[in-house]
Amino acid sequence: MKHCYFCNNNVRYPDYKEIEVLKKFLDPHARVVGKRQSGLCAAHQRKLTLAVKRARFLALLPFSAS
Repeated sequence: MKHCYFCNNNVRYPDYKEIEVLKKFLDPHARVVGKRQSGLCAAHQRKLTLAVKRARFLALLPFSAS
């Protein structure tokens, strides 16, 4: 079983401004990978999804990779 990246690094909330960290949890099509693939706990998976949505809205991340 994988361990949660954010729990191991004592990150309470993934920040939408940390693009390189968020990109680790996106697939080549710029979609958020599932909890089983990412290894995140359920709470951090939900927070990650919200951070990615905020970063997309501010044009820091793409909505889709063409």
